[in-house]
Amino acid sequence: MVDIESLKTKILDGGFISEAEALSLADTTAEQRQALWDAAAEITARFNEPVFDSCSIINARSGKCSENCKWCAQSAHYATKAEVYQLIGSEECLHAARYNRGQGIRRFSLVTSGRAMGGADLDRACGYFATLRDEGGIGLCASMGLLRKEDLRKLHDAGVRRYHCNLETAPSFFPSLCTTHTTEEKLQTIRWAKELGMEVCSGGIIGMGETPHQRIELALTLREVEPASIPLNILCPIPGTPLENQPPMPPEEVLDTVAFFRLIHPRTTLRFAGGRSSLDRATQLKAMKIGINGGIVGDLLTTIGSTVADDKQLVGEAGYKF
Repeated sequence: MVDIESLKTKILDGGFISEAEALSLADTTAEQRQALWDAAAEITARFNEPVFDSCSIINARSGKCSENCKWCAQSAHYATKAEVYQLIGSEECLHAARYNRGQGIRRFSLVTSGRAMGGADLDRACGYFATLRDEGGIGLCASMGLLRKEDLRKLHDAGVRRYHCNLETAPSFFPSLCTTHTTEEKLQTIRWAKELGMEVCSGGIIGMGETPHQRIELALTLREVEPASIPLNILCPIPGTPLENQPPMPPEEVLDTVAFFRLIHPRTTLRFAGGRSSLDRATQLKAMKIGINGGIVGDLLTTIGSTVADDKQLVGEAGYKF
């Protein structure tokens, strides 16, 4: 039986649990579940300010991705109904950023499909970021694939201070879900971003068939790169993808996963991302009390399933300042 109390005490005293101790969390029994959640909530309250780290994204280039990630609607390998379009224009991008800034959202990111942005499209995107940098008032992030170091430098010079590159799942499970790139390639992109002085946002998707031990393996791998933010996505099975018939993840397992990540990353922002609309309001509140202290929000998004006003109310109920 996992000694949750001693692990909690070790963390509250300023220590970090070992790999073996972290992996033992996967053996938490149903009877211990509430104790695990309570421990994570206490650690969250001890090491994190009661301020919700909100961010917004815009799907700035969509579809026809060369990569074969089995979960993704935008992969050209699968017949889905995802929109296909090239890089959006500056007016649409700047409008979205300014709108979200006006709503009090703290960060804004351009997200683009494809293995990596480059060339004229990257230069245009850097122009958008430079305009927003000069206006101020919102943090700038980018999620543009497996960029070369020189392209990451262009983003940094344009004002991007946080780069997003999800590991997606445990290194031991990733090859069964994607064969066109590797976890190591993702880690290299992350290392380059950090060398350039960027913060890193990196997490993954849960509910793709991985085991609880593999969810912990993902959390431990992320600990090696010390991300400032860890997005936790819950799989939304997309018709036409190989994971279209993947059964939904039980809410209790989602909460367990949030707790695992909080015990392994006591001081890191854990961010609700895609798929949270599959959880009822009570479960979302529990997740935020256990460890979720950031999230993707925004009225201009179609996958969140809520409005900024809804999210502000939820955040307040969970005890955070938006």
